[in-house]
Amino acid sequence: MDAVRKQLGVNLRSHRRRAGLSQEELGSLCDLDRTEISLLERGKRFPRLDTLVRLARGLKLSSPSDLLDDIR
Repeated sequence: MDAVRKQLGVNLRSHRRRAGLSQEELGSLCDLDRTEISLLERGKRFPRLDTLVRLARGLKLSSPSDLLDDIR
């Protein structure tokens, strides 16, 4: 499961950077603390389903599944 958390973190960071957002800005858009974004990006925490949805909306992704790319 470590690999899953790490890949999710890589995906989240990549989408956030592509959107031109800081961790603080994304946190504000998603009603999450910047430290939560940091923990997720570093693979230290698993997000709940509702958090994945909020992140996808904040990043303007077509689907929360975009955050799960390359996770097998």
